[in-house]
Amino acid sequence: MVVRRSADRPVEVLAVRDEMTGREFDVPGRWWPQHPDVVGGRDRVAGGTWCATRIGTGATALVLNRYHERPAAPGAPSRGVLPLLAAVHGTGWTAHVRLPGMAGFLLVLATADRLTSWVFDGEALTATEHPEGTHVLTSGGPEDRKADRWRAAFTAAAFPDGWRGLVQGRPPADDPSALVVRHERDGRVYGTVFAETIDARPGRLRLSYSRRPWSADPWDTATFEPGA
Repeated sequence: MVVRRSADRPVEVLAVRDEMTGREFDVPGRWWPQHPDVVGGRDRVAGGTWCATRIGTGATALVLNRYHERPAAPGAPSRGVLPLLAAVHGTGWTAHVRLPGMAGFLLVLATADRLTSWVFDGEALTATEHPEGTHVLTSGGPEDRKADRWRAAFTAAAFPDGWRGLVQGRPPADDPSALVVRHERDGRVYGTVFAETIDARPGRLRLSYSRRPWSADPWDTATFEPGA
């Protein structure tokens, strides 16, 4: 995922979902009646999301799985609840979930005035405040090469068209530094299944998204406002 924040413009986000290709999901919408002001794509297996935005505030939260950390314990909460909680409760999200037993993750919260991330390794939760600028945030491990390879390009490119252009025309690769990936192991395929650009301002959310972001097909667009 890529986030650019500065004092003189709204937060700009590119969220890329890498997942098992057979895992079904819904495109962004208001899927959670308990959170009517929140929009995000819905994972049909666990019911949560990888990315959520609260329309009223413009707060956007994203979670990245860290598979090289400790796996989840039986009965632990799904990581898909985390973006919902962070979008609604901000930095106070930790008071609304039981972390012991959860699998490792990177959670990112982007608002107009701050960019915060939390890494959970299965035992400890570590928070980081990020300065203004363009940040490429990854699942860690070999994927950290994405940041070295792509940060300068995203810094120079205009949002959103330039950011989409960096993703399009690049077929999925078995390379952890690629923007769109495809890894096949033991007959199972893990790869990029979705990408979206997010322009979130308090009271108005504009999304552009694709299930095949590397293709030349136009991306779908959607605009959300409170109560609409």
